[in-house]
Amino acid sequence: MELAAKILNGLNICKPQKKFLLNLFTAILTAHGKINFRNLSRFSTVSEKTYSRQYAKAFAFEAFNRQVIEAGLENKGERIIVIDASFVKKSGKATYGLDRFWNGCHRRCEKGLEVSSIAIVDVVRNTGFTLSVRQSDPLHDQTKASGSKAKAKADQNKTAATKQKKKKRTADSKKKKAKKTQEDETLVDQYLQHLKDVAPNLLECKKYVVGDGYFSKQKFVDGVRDLDLHQIGKLRCDANMRFLYTGPKRAHGSGRQKVYDGKVNWQDLSRFDLIETQDGIAIYSLVLNHVSLKRNVKIVVLVAETKEGKKKYALLFSTDTDLNAKTIVRYYKARFQIEFLFRDAKQFTGLCDCQARDKQRLDFHFNASLTTLNLAKLEHLKTLSDCDAVPFSMASIKACYFNDFF
Repeated sequence: MELAAKILNGLNICKPQKKFLLNLFTAILTAHGKINFRNLSRFSTVSEKTYSRQYAKAFAFEAFNRQVIEAGLENKGERIIVIDASFVKKSGKATYGLDRFWNGCHRRCEKGLEVSSIAIVDVVRNTGFTLSVRQSDPLHDQTKASGSKAKAKADQNKTAATKQKKKKRTADSKKKKAKKTQEDETLVDQYLQHLKDVAPNLLECKKYVVGDGYFSKQKFVDGVRDLDLHQIGKLRCDANMRFLYTGPKRAHGSGRQKVYDGKVNWQDLSRFDLIETQDGIAIYSLVLNHVSLKRNVKIVVLVAETKEGKKKYALLFSTDTDLNAKTIVRYYKARFQIEFLFRDAKQFTGLCDCQARDKQRLDFHFNASLTTLNLAKLEHLKTLSDCDAVPFSMASIKACYFNDFF
């Protein structure tokens, strides 16, 4: 933890918090079992109550992670910005943010929490670091009256509410308008706001935001372009797109110039440019107009033939129409590094094991879990600077820390 101590010395924090954070990062890497207050106290000299109290204090995890990333990547190679969300299983009626979110493992919406993460991925080294983590706010009102007392109170208020119904019609119409604007906020708005808050602290070399198919929406794409960034993502295999007209222009005064040249039929790629065929996968590319996104994008079509003779399609896109097709494929493949971050955080650093329920402590726990993973990767890269590359294994690092503790 020498590198972590060096970075903490450069931050404007008090000495007790610095000491606690170093103990916390070490305890997370040492502990076996769930990473909660009680279990962390067993693997460190800090009490359970101290963990709970320190979790309620604010800490600039984003600034800390930024310095960890710069120390680990050392301004080498191509970097991309990757954004994604992950489901966190959690119960409890008093837990902040409890709502129904999409669980990709079970492919359905389930009751729990969700965190959105923004990571920096080095395409050359094929590794990623978490830059910022934020819990998604609930979209529905979770406060419901329960118990006999609440039911009795509701019955008493029912009569009074009926009498005042006419007087409240005007006020109710105003409330409905305000409520409608509030309900219009979606998870896409929260993800976009998260990216906007992080964007001022990004380097100039990081200009490509890569996300999965969920982020291929007009609202998100327009928001990314407003930040002077380009987005790379995935589209439906039946996306509604149009060819751009490249023929001769009409004579002056003969009507509006022709812009589009028909709808794209994905079963016929004769008008696309064949880039290459590698490992049985053909790569086609062309600049098209996306009807839903309302903009021209660079499309890359990956075609693979199955054993049954059928063809499978995958559509990638980039708002940067000058970007190379093979680069788009490389960048989208590198996006999967954020999935490894979620996997390691859930298995080894206790992303889903928080003992707290309030917003501040939950936010601290999610950030601490993924920041500890960053520190483990940083130590791994520093120890292998003078030797051949060895794959990163979080299980091996935790075993080493536990053996030293034992």
